[in-house]
Amino acid sequence: MIEERARVISVGDGHAWVETRRQSTCGTCAANKGCGTSVLAKVLGNRRSRVRAIDPVGVHLGDEVMVGIEESALVRGSLAIYTVPLIGLLAFAVAAGALWPSAGEPVVVVAGLGGLAAGLAWVRFFAWRVSGNRRYQPVILRRLSVQAPHANGVFAP
Repeated sequence: MIEERARVISVGDGHAWVETRRQSTCGTCAANKGCGTSVLAKVLGNRRSRVRAIDPVGVHLGDEVMVGIEESALVRGSLAIYTVPLIGLLAFAVAAGALWPSAGEPVVVVAGLGGLAAGLAWVRFFAWRVSGNRRYQPVILRRLSVQAPHANGVFAP
């Protein structure tokens, strides 16, 4: 199970919207100054991501929670969204070059873009198919702390 800390920003029936902060381990690495990942982390900053998570715990607005997702689901989903469009692009480009060698480079490029589009369409179908599968949904594992509201009823950030 891959886990991440998050803050509850909205609560619904059986689910909650949580906000996580994108973190990088670059601060602890010895090659911090000369690494491309470190530069990207500085440019992109610590952006926040909002995710809908299944809530078996019964959290409240402002709670700090631990959210998790199965490793196998994350790996399978990542492979699907990254490799299928790439394989489609390469397969269609190679097939066009083999079937119409005299057509030239523009046909190969267009076929490759068509393969990329077909791969992206498959990813959309895959995402739709697994959207109802609880295995691919983040789950709130436990409450870490309860955020008490201020006197005016507003939670501190």
